[in-house]
Amino acid sequence: MSTSEFVLTLSCPDRPGVVAAVSGLLAEHGCNIKESQQFGDERFFMRVQFTASLAEDELRAAFAALAPEFAMEFTLRDVARKMRVLIMVSKFDHCLNDLLYRVRSGALDIEIVGVASNHPDLRPLTQSYGIDYHHLPVTPETKQRQEAEVLTLVEHYQAELVVLARYMQVLSEDLCEKLAGRAINIHHSFLPSFKGARPYHQAHARGVKLIGATAHYVTSDLDEGPIIEQEVARVSHGHTPQDLVRIGRDVECVALARAVKWHTEQRVLLDGHKTIVFP
Repeated sequence: MSTSEFVLTLSCPDRPGVVAAVSGLLAEHGCNIKESQQFGDERFFMRVQFTASLAEDELRAAFAALAPEFAMEFTLRDVARKMRVLIMVSKFDHCLNDLLYRVRSGALDIEIVGVASNHPDLRPLTQSYGIDYHHLPVTPETKQRQEAEVLTLVEHYQAELVVLARYMQVLSEDLCEKLAGRAINIHHSFLPSFKGARPYHQAHARGVKLIGATAHYVTSDLDEGPIIEQEVARVSHGHTPQDLVRIGRDVECVALARAVKWHTEQRVLLDGHKTIVFP
């Protein structure tokens, strides 16, 4: 009998019996748990990876019947189904290039369905991987229409996640709401101290000793969405501004790649303005 592997994630009010109910349901249906993680505070969060010979619809129906007893919100996903990802980018290529290479090398198990940009510059890089590139220029006057085109791409490709891989445009509140919980951004660690142009040069002038990057979910509060992952690197007086730029690009790539990987593996659960991460 063939089996499939699934990931179940859930959250509910924290109370006794949740783990027993979930594991009991899985055992009752002949499932084999491979990995289980949980965290409880005022709410209870759980991630279970398991194999089953049942169809996904049957399992979903079984959990749907259990959910009301615990006021449970849950998701169920077949591990074999790669998450469909749309990437948005401007002119900086390091994060896009890193994600494309990780997918090609097998380090990141997702399907990049397309790349959208407000500039044409990264078309050759994207198309060298056989991926569609969409140039969507934007001005203050055309922003609403351009964002409607972004949503059209999301729907066309059935993208489940949008990754802002150094997309240097602020998304409108309306678009943030429509992509809530399924859009990830990356930014350097100098905000809000060093705003505007050449932040690494500003940081060098102030003698910073740590630089880093934060990957987070996109919200209408600029760069203040729920944090998924952060990465830092130590620097010294001996580093030039160009060194800081290079190091900063590296940590941006690492933080963003981890955030995308954990999200697509269903390891990130939203808890209001913060996240529960089961790496």
